[in-house]
Amino acid sequence: MKPFAILLAATALSACSTGEEAVKAPEAPLHSRMLVLDTHLDTPLHFERQGWSFADRHGPTDDMVQIDIPRMQDGNLDGGFFVIYTEQGALDAKGYADALAFARARSDLIDATIARHSNLIGAARTVADARTLTKTGKLIAFKSMENSYPLGEDLALLAEFHQKGVRMAGPVHSRTNQFADSATGEARWNGLSPLGKRWVAEMNRLGIVIDASHASDAAFDQLLALSEYPIILSHSSLRSTNDHPRNLDEARLKALAAKGGAMCISTIFMSDMNMTPARAALFGQYERIGTLAPAEQAELNRKWRALDKVEPLWAADFEQYMTMVLRAIEVGGVDHICFGADWDGGGGLTGIEDISALPKVTERLKAAGYSDGDIEKMWSGNILRILAAQQAR
Repeated sequence: MKPFAILLAATALSACSTGEEAVKAPEAPLHSRMLVLDTHLDTPLHFERQGWSFADRHGPTDDMVQIDIPRMQDGNLDGGFFVIYTEQGALDAKGYADALAFARARSDLIDATIARHSNLIGAARTVADARTLTKTGKLIAFKSMENSYPLGEDLALLAEFHQKGVRMAGPVHSRTNQFADSATGEARWNGLSPLGKRWVAEMNRLGIVIDASHASDAAFDQLLALSEYPIILSHSSLRSTNDHPRNLDEARLKALAAKGGAMCISTIFMSDMNMTPARAALFGQYERIGTLAPAEQAELNRKWRALDKVEPLWAADFEQYMTMVLRAIEVGGVDHICFGADWDGGGGLTGIEDISALPKVTERLKAAGYSDGDIEKMWSGNILRILAAQQAR
């Protein structure tokens, strides 16, 4: 149950207990009555920041973060998949060992942060966990793994991360690795490597949802063909909106839907990324923001916001985003669309700068003629259906 609904119930109960006639409260806004999840939240990179708290409200004038607990409540984002993202290094023993140590630490950091605010948010491992948390008015924290590079060549490590709560994982990020070709990397394997094909089988065995975002077209095709269960793209855009290899073409969206999967619509690569040297330098600092002192964090935010005014990262806005969303629904169908904007990982556009804007998406979907049930499918039902299919194996 949403906090708004809990407040209404408490108000009605109070009126009855004092003998007063209960006044019929106005119905809550549609978006607040739905279970709303996002499949790709990069916010954990902020969890280790000195002087920063996930439970405090932050804003665009003083902080670059797009998600915190107060704004989750503002935008009625009930939760989603908090990401263990590991930057890729060398494909050798040292590179794998360093990456594994980082991924383990990031996983522990997510757990510690959620535990620190357990009165407001709870860890979820199953669909039932998510339902229980929302009924008690708490936010939901699933855990995912972006880039399986930290596993090295030891697939047994997947079981360790499953034990740590990971319920979604992708094989690759922006560079080709030991498992698969990246959409933006070299075509070394023509799709999945032999190890990558065994990775698919182990993911299926453990019940971890396969995330094909960042995979090359050939790798996507093989993931779709080899997986016994539906797969997801946790944060991808349509190639018909912008012809970029990171995006999914409409024929593959139809193929994904035919096998029960879902594409979670992102706000990234709707245009080419304006990665100027100045922006690249700031991105380098941003990815290590957890190591910066508070004054350095504030200076990074100032420079980032100043650059946004003269060199925006993306040449797209909310209207173009909704045009893409509606086209994706037309192609894939309401049973195969979800949302993963890539918050705190490069996502956000003019008019949809952070999660407080999410109700606007629901309003636009309703105006386009979609039913309440169909809209809730896209916000959470399709994600939970795919997760449930894995866990019912």
